[in-house]
Order: sequence, then C-alpha cells, then structure tokens
Amino acid sequence: MRGRFVLWAVAVVSAFVGGAALHPALADGDVKAGKGKTQKCEACHGADGVAKIVEAPNIAGQNEQYIIKQLMAFKSGERKNDMMSLVAPTLSDADVADLAAYYAAIPVTVGKLPE
Repeated sequence: MRGRFVLWAVAVVSAFVGGAALHPALADGDVKAGKGKTQKCEACHGADGVAKIVEAPNIAGQNEQYIIKQLMAFKSGERKNDMMSLVAPTLSDADVADLAAYYAAIPVTVGKLPE
C-alpha cells in the first residue's frame, strides 16, 4: 500500500514540475493584478473562486501551475469547453499568470463533516 502511495506522489510531483517547465515565464503571476482581471471569470467561477454554476469547478486555492496548465490547454484548443473556448483565447500570457496567482492565493478552509 505504501509503495503505491509513493508512486502516486512521485507522479503528482512530476506532473506539476513538468507543468512548470512547460510554462516557466507564467510562474511569476501578480496576485493583485489577477484580482483585477477576474471579470471574465466571475460569472462561472466567481471572484472568490467558488463556482457560481454547477458546471464550473471551484478554483479557489487550486495549485497555480495546474491553473496555468488548464488555461493554456483551453487557450490552445487542446482542452474544450463551450465557455472556456471563448474566454481563454482572449487571455494574454500575463493574464493567465496573474489569474492563476490570484486564484491560487485564495485561502481555502477544509472542515470536518458532521458526525
């Protein structure tokens, strides 16, 4: 069991490191600038990163490199979604980096389920 966890952990870390290597220039997003760019995201993901519609994921506190990777995939057409396919191509690389930095910086609190 522990061996499988170690393999899983290595795979996850490798994926994030690989994502950073793909977009190294995007790793320096500006949180404050990102907050000012959320207007394109708010209808679905909210300015607070909490989804406003059932079809959209919560992105508050999400890993910055993961957000960058997904936005770049939507921007290139590698990943498809009706709304994101309209929004992502309009984002500059700086917009992507700033939005990823902002949403990743939102603190997320996880609580226990009631027993």
